Amino acid sequence: MGVEVAIVIGAGNLWRGKQGLERGMDRATADYMGMLGTVMNAMALMDALERTGVFTRVLSAVEMRAVAEPYIRRRAIRHLEKGRVVIFSAGTGNPFFSTDTAAALRAMEIGAEVVIKATKVDGIYDSDPKKNPHAEKFDRMTHIDFLNRRLTVMDSTAVTLCMENNMPILVLNLWDPSALISALKGGKVGTLVSS
Repeated sequence: MGVEVAIVIGAGNLWRGKQGLERGMDRATADYMGMLGTVMNAMALMDALERTGVFTRVLSAVEMRAVAEPYIRRRAIRHLEKGRVVIFSAGTGNPFFSTDTAAALRAMEIGAEVVIKATKVDGIYDSDPKKNPHAEKFDRMTHIDFLNRRLTVMDSTAVTLCMENNMPILVLNLWDPSALISALKGGKVGTLVSS
């Protein structure tokens, strides 16, 4: 489709949930363990994509040269220019930052046109649609409206970074097989957050 694709992969909740912080684990340690989980997921996604003939590169914010290239901005851009899918792993490489923030940061660094937050809901709602059957979905909203409503579908640090850099965010359902393709074709899907 002529689209350059970069993916920030998650898995941090693997350790920050019941298995980590609730048992008294140090937050920084739990975050680093989560970063390692993202590297494992990046390698699995790389393998799946390459088995279908898609050229892929995994870049890691935490150096581990045996399994991933170190994240270097210009290298990531060059891979994209060559038509490779770039998978960013290990978040920002720093504890206390979510993969949402890593996605916003990497989007700015590589000059992306949009951050697509692929999640388990089909957009942004005024309340949790799984708990409230009367929750209302937004088709569009501004970054500041998102922040003022204290919505939780995406980290507020990431949304603020996008707002300050005029980066639109599209929230869509990862599990809807047509959502991403429709979004890439310019179709109306999910919720668009923009200035």
